[in-house]
Amino acid sequence: MQNHRFAVLTLALACLLPRLASAATPYRSAQQILDASPDSDWRTPDPANLLYMNLPAGRVIIELAPAFAPQHVGNIQTLAHEHFWDGESIYRAQDNFVVQFGDADADDAAKAKALGSAKRKLPAEFQRDSKGLTVSLLPDRDGWADQTGFVDGFPVGQDRKDGKTWLAHCYGALGAGRNNEEDSSIGAELYVVTGQSPRQLDRNITVVGRVLQGMELLSALPRGPAPMGFYADPAQRTAIQSIQRASDVPAAERPRLQVLRTDSRTFADATEARRNRVDDFYKRPAGHIDLCNIPVPVR
Repeated sequence: MQNHRFAVLTLALACLLPRLASAATPYRSAQQILDASPDSDWRTPDPANLLYMNLPAGRVIIELAPAFAPQHVGNIQTLAHEHFWDGESIYRAQDNFVVQFGDADADDAAKAKALGSAKRKLPAEFQRDSKGLTVSLLPDRDGWADQTGFVDGFPVGQDRKDGKTWLAHCYGALGAGRNNEEDSSIGAELYVVTGQSPRQLDRNITVVGRVLQGMELLSALPRGPAPMGFYADPAQRTAIQSIQRASDVPAAERPRLQVLRTDSRTFADATEARRNRVDDFYKRPAGHIDLCNIPVPVR
């Protein structure tokens, strides 16, 4: 237990340090802090855990989270490798909620696309044991979790009583759509959160990753009709040219991306700068920040 406590890196302490500094210390914006960050505070994502979603308007880059949903991630990697989504579409765009994509005929066995060598049955992976995780915790209150923070760039909720940690439904989160049965998702039908963070879905759906780049290509799509946003006319759907594993793309053709480490001092300082913004525009620093309002910078 003591080792686990030692492994948990809290943003809470790091966020208090600037307040203990001299009052004469000038305020630095989050962008100024990022501009001065050392290279060691950035990481290069593993190409085995990256997906390239190629749309007519451009590319969406997604990072998968095998530490939280290993079986779903494995299935998704298989589906991408076998070109399951190539030629499929984004068939749902619900206002202030999600866009959803995959095989629009998945519920019709006669028309559904073959899954190749992907598994047809997976367990629900809503949460995992906190043991072994290095969590950068936030000091702020949260209405959905006992405590919140980040693990390797992914926003998480955590319950100290049951020792569980889960990925949060923040803007840009990638989830695996399911039916009523909790073990009815396999990663073939996916959605991305494009609206107000639906945290009520936490621990009710398997979250498998998050968008690193290209969110504007998803959030700006025309909305489908109420109540669920499914396009009534197939012509309104957005074609998916392909979804590739980055590891299947020649290294020279991969975009060179780095993600700010969420266990770094730069991330802690930038988060504190947003929590207590004191520039000329802000007259009343909030002294609080919501988990899903903390961006994880990508360069």
